[in-house]
Amino acid sequence: MESINQDHSPSMLVRAIWFVRGREPIVLLGLLTVVLVSWGFVELAGEVLEGDTDTFDRWAVKNLRQSENLGSPIGPAWLAEAGRDLTGLGGIPVLLIAIVASAGFLAINHSYRLLGVLLVSTLGGIGVSLVLKGWFSRPRPDIVPHLSHVYTSSFPSGHSMMSAVVYLTLAALIAPVLRHFWIRVYVISVAVLLTFLVGVSRVYMGVHYPTDVFAGWAAGLVWALLCWLIARAIPVRKIETQK
Repeated sequence: MESINQDHSPSMLVRAIWFVRGREPIVLLGLLTVVLVSWGFVELAGEVLEGDTDTFDRWAVKNLRQSENLGSPIGPAWLAEAGRDLTGLGGIPVLLIAIVASAGFLAINHSYRLLGVLLVSTLGGIGVSLVLKGWFSRPRPDIVPHLSHVYTSSFPSGHSMMSAVVYLTLAALIAPVLRHFWIRVYVISVAVLLTFLVGVSRVYMGVHYPTDVFAGWAAGLVWALLCWLIARAIPVRKIETQK
C-alpha cells in the first residue's frame, strides 16, 4: 500500500488561537478598533463621493451661522474668537512645536527608540493627510463665507486628521513612560479633547463639512493606534511622577 502523506502543520484555526493567546487583550482591542474604524472611513468616503451626505453636510454648516447674516457664526463674539484660536491648534506650525517639545521630552528621558517612532509617525501622518486630501479633492463648503484661510481640498479634514495623528500619537508614546495610571489617563484625555475641539472648530469656521471632520478623526485614530501598537513593543524607561 502506498503511504499517504498527512499534513501535520497546524490549521488556520489553531494558528489563530495561538496568535490570540499570545497577545494582550488591550492589543487585540486596538487591532479590532483599527479594522472597524478603517472600514468606517472607507464607507464614509464612498458615501461622500456618491454625494449621499451633501444634504446633511450643507444643513450642518449653514445652521452654525446666523440666519440673517451667513458671514457671522452663531453665538457671542467671544465664541467666534475662540473658534479661531482652537482651529489654530490643528495647524502645522502649532503641531510642529508640539512634536519638537515632545521629542525633547523623550530625548531627556533617553528614550531614543521612541523618539525615532515619534518623528516617523507624526511627520509621516502629516504626509498621509496631504496625500489623502489630494486624492479625494473634495471642494470646500461654498454656502457660507470662510472664517479661516484654506489652501487645500476638503476631504478629509487635514486639521482634524493631523491633530488626531499628532496629539493622540504623542499621548500614546508618552503615556507608557509615565509611571502612574491616572497621569497616563490624564495625558490621553487631554489629547482626545484637543482633537475633538479642533475638528468642531473647522465646521464652525465654515471651512469643512462634518463628514470631512469625521473622516479626519477616523484616519488620524487609525494612524495613532498603529503607532501605539508599534510603540508597545519598545521597552521604555518609566518617569517618576508625584501621586
